[in-house]
Amino acid sequence: MIQEENQNMSFAQVISILGVILMGSFVTILNQTLMSTALPSIMREFSITATQGQWLTTAYMLINGIMVPITAYLVNRFTTRQLYLFSMIVFSIGTFVAATSSVYGVLIAGRMIQAVGAGIILPLQMIVVLYIFPIEKRGSAMGLIGLAMNFAPAIGPTFSGWVVQNYHWNMLFYFILPFALLDVVVAIFVLKNVGKTGHPKLDLISVIYSTLGFGGLLFGLSNASSHDFISVNVALPIVVGIASLVLLVNRSNHSKEPLLNFGIFKYRGYRLNLIISFVLTAGMYGAIMLLPIYLQNIREMTPMESGMTLLPGAIVMAVMSPITGRMFDKYGSKRLAMSGLTLVTIGTFIIGLIDLNTPIVYIVLLQVVRSLGFALTLMPIQTAAFNAVPLELASHASAMFNTQRQLAGSMGTALFVVVMTVVSQNGVSQHLPSELADLAGFQTVFKLVGVFSLVAFIMTLFIKENPYLPKAKLAENH
Repeated sequence: MIQEENQNMSFAQVISILGVILMGSFVTILNQTLMSTALPSIMREFSITATQGQWLTTAYMLINGIMVPITAYLVNRFTTRQLYLFSMIVFSIGTFVAATSSVYGVLIAGRMIQAVGAGIILPLQMIVVLYIFPIEKRGSAMGLIGLAMNFAPAIGPTFSGWVVQNYHWNMLFYFILPFALLDVVVAIFVLKNVGKTGHPKLDLISVIYSTLGFGGLLFGLSNASSHDFISVNVALPIVVGIASLVLLVNRSNHSKEPLLNFGIFKYRGYRLNLIISFVLTAGMYGAIMLLPIYLQNIREMTPMESGMTLLPGAIVMAVMSPITGRMFDKYGSKRLAMSGLTLVTIGTFIIGLIDLNTPIVYIVLLQVVRSLGFALTLMPIQTAAFNAVPLELASHASAMFNTQRQLAGSMGTALFVVVMTVVSQNGVSQHLPSELADLAGFQTVFKLVGVFSLVAFIMTLFIKENPYLPKAKLAENH
């Protein structure tokens, strides 16, 4: 069950390490999901506009997106313990700063400090799993990570709504802080180093290109929902981002120690699964943002009621993750992804047909179907991508995969918000009532998300049948 170079670890030590990184993953991801519900209260307290308030999310996302690509270098330079403890301590400091802030600028600073730590945690946890679990057991381990990654968003909006409704918004950070500190203490005692470290040189020019590239794209896409595409706030950072990424790829391809090794794209399994993940994630994040808009703005539900409506589907997704992980170890990713994307595609197209009178129970059931589909698809696709590259490229594969997921989320959100806005405004110009105009925008977006899901399904047809199963199981299947 343990990688050859880590056979000196006992089963208990492996489980302890996995438990520590699961806790860190859960806390940092939960932190990302809390702000949207709390934003109105924060805006009132600091007397700021929605555009200013959005920087709570935008600044966090930018720093996170800048840190993730650098983790490939950090993982090769520092030990697991050093890097993990640094990340969680920095995250805890940021959480404390945000919790005690009485000035809006300090609150933003706290969120940015949090993002420095969180941006390292997520890629690092994937790398640890790749090192301590052999290929035939990675699905089960990644399924447990999926449980943490999916359960946090599942309870995030509902938990945030309850806290804001009953307490001051800063209690969100005070609730998270003890868990972050507890994880630091436990990590000091149980976390062992995995993998090998060296003394790679940090290419500062590549860091600049990476920062401008990924930061520019994320900044531009995050502004696309509130500014015109041809505006300076959107077009300029996107153009700078694309140009910087071209320079980064060119420099990396001619470097002996690249900041990000783009050579991993020569592995077909990694390349194909990453593209499938990108298309699916873009659609998923767009839908995550727009369903609450339908429930709260069109159906006039409270944030708490909206969160409770989406909770069953999210819980199904979280509970299914470990089960899906074990199924991956047995069957591979192709059949799981095809089954999952069938559910996602059908459920998404049907949601695109709901109206003002659709029973909420019906929407809950559709979300459960879609969530089951995502559970069958997301972690198997990611695990299959990592299994397709050599272990020595694990840090680059993880950094690249987590980076594309952030870009996909930003791109999907920007695209679908723009589409919904254009369709809604067109409806208003045709003298439709505002709620019907907004409904038309919502329906159009979900049909478009359904197209994204269908494209992802078609791409799964090109996955090689069970390429990552152990040879014994492959022989049994033949």
